[in-house]
Amino acid sequence: MSTGPTHAMSGLLTWAAVTALASSHPIGQLEPETWIIGAVMCSGAALLPDLDHPQSTVSRTFGPVTQGLSNGVNALSGFVYRTTRTKRDPKRDGGHRGLTHTLVFALVVTVLTTAVVQTSQHWALPAVMFFFSGLAVRGLMHEWHPKRDALLITVVSFILTVLCLRWIDRGDDMQAAAMGIAVGLGCVAHYLGDAITEQGCPMLWPVPIGGKTWYPVAPPKPMRMQTGGKVEMTIIGPGLTVLAIWLSAAALQQAGALPFLFGVSLLPWR
Repeated sequence: MSTGPTHAMSGLLTWAAVTALASSHPIGQLEPETWIIGAVMCSGAALLPDLDHPQSTVSRTFGPVTQGLSNGVNALSGFVYRTTRTKRDPKRDGGHRGLTHTLVFALVVTVLTTAVVQTSQHWALPAVMFFFSGLAVRGLMHEWHPKRDALLITVVSFILTVLCLRWIDRGDDMQAAAMGIAVGLGCVAHYLGDAITEQGCPMLWPVPIGGKTWYPVAPPKPMRMQTGGKVEMTIIGPGLTVLAIWLSAAALQQAGALPFLFGVSLLPWR
């Protein structure tokens, strides 16, 4: 897997790119507040698939709570892998890069998130917002010690959650769909990030490819990178950050949140 900050930044970049470039689609015509909520959720969701790895950044976000959840997801993912693998899929005991690393999972969490926001259950919506805010904070601030700074992460996540809940229109179907799309895009951003690492990503499960239902989608080996290696830390990570900042500013400009930039288009081809 790529590191937490790379995944989180890829989620922000994906959300910014889709909303900035989709000017003729409703997803590209969001209010600034809705865009920010989506950015938080997409950045957090870009870490969500690694919930199947007990040692991942996401699994350490809320201490014993996410650790226990991760152990359960890992066991479920391992079970699904063992029961659906073919003879050509390698044997393994763990569940990492299994069920949560598939487009099926991305679709499920997209639908569930949309339903939660749309129905606005009193406990479910705040819980979802707090969870994804926490993942975004943990991903971007991965140097924070998981135990020593757990309180600080919780406080920052709570503040983000309060802002999101103040801005969200619980009866707006379009906003609910946008939040679901943000979570789905975050997962897809994660898959693409994992696909360019040495192991690849079985995102197309259960479609059989080469006799494998868990075929690891990846570019040719010379184009893959090592997780946490020099390529990721010196080229991929900084590059994603620059692009994310640029396209986020362009999306916010399009939403009318940066009036001081009117007349100076951040997307020169338009």
